[in-house]
Amino acid sequence: MTKCTAIIPYYQRQPGILHRALKSVFAQTHPDFDVIVVDDASPSPVELDLEGFSLEERARITVIKQTNAGPGGARNMGLEHIPADSTYAAFLDSDDEWTPDHLKNAVAGLSLFDADCYWASIKGGDAFYYHFGVSALADVTTVNRLSEEPPIVEVPDLAGVMLKNWSFMHLSCMVIGENLFRKVRFEAELRLAAEDVLFFYECVRNAQRCILSETVGATRGEGINIFHGLDNDSPQFLKQQFNTWVALDRLENGFPHKPEDKASIESYKQTARRQALWGQMRLVRKRKVPQLSLLAEWAWRDPKILRSAVELAVSKISR
Repeated sequence: MTKCTAIIPYYQRQPGILHRALKSVFAQTHPDFDVIVVDDASPSPVELDLEGFSLEERARITVIKQTNAGPGGARNMGLEHIPADSTYAAFLDSDDEWTPDHLKNAVAGLSLFDADCYWASIKGGDAFYYHFGVSALADVTTVNRLSEEPPIVEVPDLAGVMLKNWSFMHLSCMVIGENLFRKVRFEAELRLAAEDVLFFYECVRNAQRCILSETVGATRGEGINIFHGLDNDSPQFLKQQFNTWVALDRLENGFPHKPEDKASIESYKQTARRQALWGQMRLVRKRKVPQLSLLAEWAWRDPKILRSAVELAVSKISR
C-alpha cells in the first residue's frame, strides 16, 4: 500500500470539532495512513477530542504541541515530522471532514498519472459561497480530461488560472508528493492573510504534474477561521490586508510571470490597498486614530498605496 500522512493543525474553542474531523480520516477507504495533529496552543484541549477512539486508532495519531504559531506554522511543524516511509502528505483543517474515498482517489490519480500535486473539489454551507468546484473550470479555461471514474482533469495553465481566481482550491482537498512536502513550506508570519495561496502557487510551479478531481473530497466546517473572522473595524484588519499585499508581492517577485499573470497579481494587490484604506477611513469617521505606523511601513514598501489614498480622497470629494 501507499502510505499517506494526514496533517491537521488544531486551534479550536469548542470540543468535538477535531473529533469529527478525525472520524472522517478513520472512515477512509484507503487504509494506509497515519495522522499528525499539531496542537497550536488550542483553547480547547486536544485530549478531549481523542476520547472515544480505539487504542489501535490512537496509535496512528501523533500529537505535537507548540506555542501558538498560526495555521501556517502548525502545518509546517506537521510537514517537518512526516515519517520517512510516507509517500504523500494530505492536509485537513480541524473543522473540515474528508469524504470516505478522498485518499483512495488521490493516491490512485497521483500514481496513475505520475503526478505529485492533487486537489479534489470541496463543498460547504452558505458561508463559503465563494468556493466553486473543479468542474466549473471548464467554463473559463482549457481542461484536459484524464479519466472518467474518478473524474480527473488537468489544466495546462493552472498557475495562470489560479492567479485569476483560486477559490476552487482548498487545503483540506490537497495531497502532495515527497518532492513537494520535503521542501515547500508555508510563510507562517503571514498568518492573517494568504499564506495558503503562496503555498499553493509554489507547489504548482514546482510540481512534476498537477491533477484535479471533480469529485468532492472534503466538506467545509464552521470552526475558527481567522481570515474570514475579521471585519473592517477590527484592529487586525489593516495587518491582514498588509500581509495579503506582502504575500502577493512575494508571489510576484518569486517567479517569472506572463504579462497577464502579473496583471492578475497587481489587481489583487490593488484590492488589498483599497480595502486597507477604506478600513482606516472608517476608523476616522468613528473618531478613532488610524494605524499610522503600519500605514507608514506599507507606504515605505509600496508607494502605490499613496496614489491609492489620493484617488480615494478625490473620489470622496467629487461626490
